Amino acid sequence: MRLLTVGENEAGQRLLRLLEKYMDKSPKSFFYKMLRKKNITLNGKKAQGNESLQVGDEIRLFLADETIDGFSSAAGRGIPGMNSLAGSEVPRGEALRGGQLPPRQKSAQKLTEKLPENLRPEIIYEDRHVILFNKPAGLLSQKAVPSDVSLVEYLTAYLLESGQIAEEELRSFRPGICSRLDRNTSGLVAAGKSLRGLQELNELFRTRSLHKFYRTIAVGTIAETRRAEGWLLKNKRTNQVQILREKREGALPICTEYRPLEQFRLFGKTFTYLEINLLTGRSHQIRAHLASLGHPLIGDAKYGKPELNRLFLKEFGLKYQLLHAYRLEFPELSGALAEVSGRSFTAPLPAVFSEILQSRQNG
Repeated sequence: MRLLTVGENEAGQRLLRLLEKYMDKSPKSFFYKMLRKKNITLNGKKAQGNESLQVGDEIRLFLADETIDGFSSAAGRGIPGMNSLAGSEVPRGEALRGGQLPPRQKSAQKLTEKLPENLRPEIIYEDRHVILFNKPAGLLSQKAVPSDVSLVEYLTAYLLESGQIAEEELRSFRPGICSRLDRNTSGLVAAGKSLRGLQELNELFRTRSLHKFYRTIAVGTIAETRRAEGWLLKNKRTNQVQILREKREGALPICTEYRPLEQFRLFGKTFTYLEINLLTGRSHQIRAHLASLGHPLIGDAKYGKPELNRLFLKEFGLKYQLLHAYRLEFPELSGALAEVSGRSFTAPLPAVFSEILQSRQNG
């Protein structure tokens, strides 16, 4: 028999939904059969599967361990079950009280150390439900192939290492990021540490209630604040996008607002230091939209100017587009996001960005 005690990250979902996560390789018919035969019970009673779970509910699986593990893709990979499973529980949020972290877990520590130091994200803000990272350029937001270590894996490893989540919870709940940046775009990424935090953050991004501001350096003179609209069409074969003035089949509407902070000269050319308010978040939107207006970003291999990119590579070692997710502004909020209500967070500019700005002052 295996006992599962429902924790904060499992509460609110249906019993059947949790079972489908816990034994994700099992057909739904197996669960109905086990519920009917009382081989799976809820709080010691027969269940239908449509019950809404509450914190502290007890689910008993009168099944052999081999059966349970055989129906789980997590079995044998160091990712066992959920909160309180087999009597093992790590109190959620304990690491954030009193300034003391629980003892590190060695397996998680090794995961965080897989990343080179220059790819390790900086934590800008953290509370019980939310964490904000400053992602360095070069780090994937999400893995592209199974062997990748991305920000998502780093997030999970960090929470394990600091004792804020137990390995036993990962079968039923996975912390996750709510905004993605291109691999070579740096800056703020918001992530949910709890189910409520993840759900409420995702809703903010879905409704565009969270304001996202970027910093970049574009080619040419941009003298006035402007809100530009258009249509974006993605070519999946080339992984590039095209900006259109009129709607075409498959194209998505875009809106980009940019504000010049300063113009300067470098290499005998004029550049503009910009702040961008991303009003719609499409793939490559900022890069392609500005390029279509005659102001590509410096360092951008896909949409930029190769001759200028070579100059910035030689002088500053810039190997990618200079685009940084600089600031997040939260609206007035309650619930799991009450701690970030009405607050603004910024991520420091990368060193190469600051170096280029400093050079323009000297030259």
